[in-house]
Amino acid sequence: MVSAADSPDELQIQLAGFLIVLSLDWIVLRASENIDDFLGESHVALIEEPLSRFVQAQALHDLRNLFSRLSGSTGIGRAYRVRLTDDRPFFDITFQVSDGRVLLEATPSAKRVPGIAIGSVGGLIESLGGRSGAALMDAAARRMRALTGYDRCSIVCGERSADSSRGDSPTTAHETANLPGIIADTAEPPVPIFPRRPGDQSVSRALLRSPSPDALKLLRDQEIGSAMILPLSFEGQPTGHVRCESRLAREPSFELHAAAELFAQMLTLRLEIDRLRG
Repeated sequence: MVSAADSPDELQIQLAGFLIVLSLDWIVLRASENIDDFLGESHVALIEEPLSRFVQAQALHDLRNLFSRLSGSTGIGRAYRVRLTDDRPFFDITFQVSDGRVLLEATPSAKRVPGIAIGSVGGLIESLGGRSGAALMDAAARRMRALTGYDRCSIVCGERSADSSRGDSPTTAHETANLPGIIADTAEPPVPIFPRRPGDQSVSRALLRSPSPDALKLLRDQEIGSAMILPLSFEGQPTGHVRCESRLAREPSFELHAAAELFAQMLTLRLEIDRLRG
């Protein structure tokens, strides 16, 4: 694998997964330089080729059907336990449209059965009933930590904030600017995307985009090994964020991110109702 580029303007991907940038007709435009580790194909060989040359026909058919239902949306499509090739393990996949391109990210599937985390969200939200103000925020932070399993979870919504920590997990800054949705291991080097294009921001929305070198250093200085960041918004307007952190590295889970995202969306409605009642 080619070593990471030095340019701070060049967006890169984390080592825990791979990224393919596709045209809207699913021609490969760019690919992370670690893709050979996952698909057994050189990143150079993929460029300007249809994705159908490198993955199973059924997998591609299913992904394109999911993508067609996502068209016109700004959301993230997800598929779990997809077999892309005959001789490789299953992958969990996300895809989204960014600047007229399709960002497809994948990580090896976890061994656990999909759906457990998503299925628990409704009960966790329901258990917040009857709470308001600081008590609602505190209970939400505890439940988000229980859902995700991170050492510490912080919720910031406007001027309100709450934290829930396991043991002596240190207090860290709430700053989340320019951090990706999932950070698997702050100690791992980032992976360039081929062809390299400093200043190209088309992959800035990727869940596994690597933080900048300065951001990674700050996270390590704060003794953070992994993290998950979720925005809070109401009627399209940002209202805050959720930040989950652990001391140790964690394998990325798109399903867990989806469950936490759903919890955050439902929590936003609860917080808005609470604000109006107050």
